[in-house]
Amino acid sequence: MHLFRKIRKFPQIILFFLPILVISLFFSNLSSAAVEIAEIKFIGSATLPKKFLFQKTEVGGLSGITYDAKNDLYYAISDDRSNKAAARFYTFKIDLSKGSLQDSGVTTIAVTPLLNEAGKTFAAGSIDAEGIALTSKSTVFISSEGDANQLINPFIKEFSLSSGRALTTLTIPTKFLPEKSGKQGIRNNLAFEGLTITPNENNLFTVTENALIQDGSPAKPNTSSPCRILQYNLLTNQPEKEFLYLTEPIAPFFNISRKFASGIPDLIALDNQGHFLSLERAFTGLEFYIALFQVSLAGASDIHNVESILALDTKNIKPVQKKLLLDLRKLDIFLDNIEGLTLGPKLPNGQRSLILVSDNNFNSLQRTQFLAFELKIESPLIRLLRRLRNLNFQR
Repeated sequence: MHLFRKIRKFPQIILFFLPILVISLFFSNLSSAAVEIAEIKFIGSATLPKKFLFQKTEVGGLSGITYDAKNDLYYAISDDRSNKAAARFYTFKIDLSKGSLQDSGVTTIAVTPLLNEAGKTFAAGSIDAEGIALTSKSTVFISSEGDANQLINPFIKEFSLSSGRALTTLTIPTKFLPEKSGKQGIRNNLAFEGLTITPNENNLFTVTENALIQDGSPAKPNTSSPCRILQYNLLTNQPEKEFLYLTEPIAPFFNISRKFASGIPDLIALDNQGHFLSLERAFTGLEFYIALFQVSLAGASDIHNVESILALDTKNIKPVQKKLLLDLRKLDIFLDNIEGLTLGPKLPNGQRSLILVSDNNFNSLQRTQFLAFELKIESPLIRLLRRLRNLNFQR
């Protein structure tokens, strides 16, 4: 009888400890679990003076930006091809202490020329720096589009944050490199624009602004372009995977100039599980189309072994998932050529900030513009509680 009571109590012990085990496992994974952006709120803008000079360089062409949380500083890369001054990145201070960005809230702190492995500045026309991403080692990775017309290869290099000197060069897969026949590789000025590193710094991602020549056509009015996201393993510094990213088909608006350009100039990793915030930008003839998307690699096909998307049935390739979060044309502001984005510090209300920056193309008709946003980011626990609450309301 005593043995029977012990056996009968055993399932009760399991029922007691099972919820504790499940809850423990759930909370242990919260720090590395996926996040989701529930809302984006505009909280102000700032514009630098036209032809603004800092330490004898013209501040402009800002195509990528990254945030240094330790020092509360921002580093923005200029896409000057060493023509107006040596290729360089700038250090900025952006004041969000009151929960918003005022027009006087951006201060230029420093400028750092980029140096090659030999310690020399890059020759004019040899570099087209577009993306920048900070590491915890006081270094930044910077991407260059190269020049397909001159058969200058794109690159991704790691530079010292203090000296600006190149330290490491990542291998670019052959399919991305331009060739003399013009049948393969990046299109000129439509190559590696975006650059981001996951929070755990295990992976780096870059993305082509438009399709490789062998993958499809560049973006056209009402037509998307099949871009490639390229994933690197930063533990080995080798490329690992590639994914298909389809840009939005954008309709031109009152396009007198007949000029049309559209693509993905930047993205930022939100977690270590393949979730990103992407920026798409198009010039539609009279205005800029700027939009933010939440992107997920979940279920997307790895196409690193696919040399040409056109050579395959695209129905067999599953692209990354996209969800429109914000069309910036709905904001009551004049938009310029937005090309860079980064997550910033927490705001006074505890929400995360987001900073966007424009590339003025060193054009007197354009502006260097900083836009600030408040992100409402849901953790897995909050998202679960919200969904449970919604289920109760529906009953």
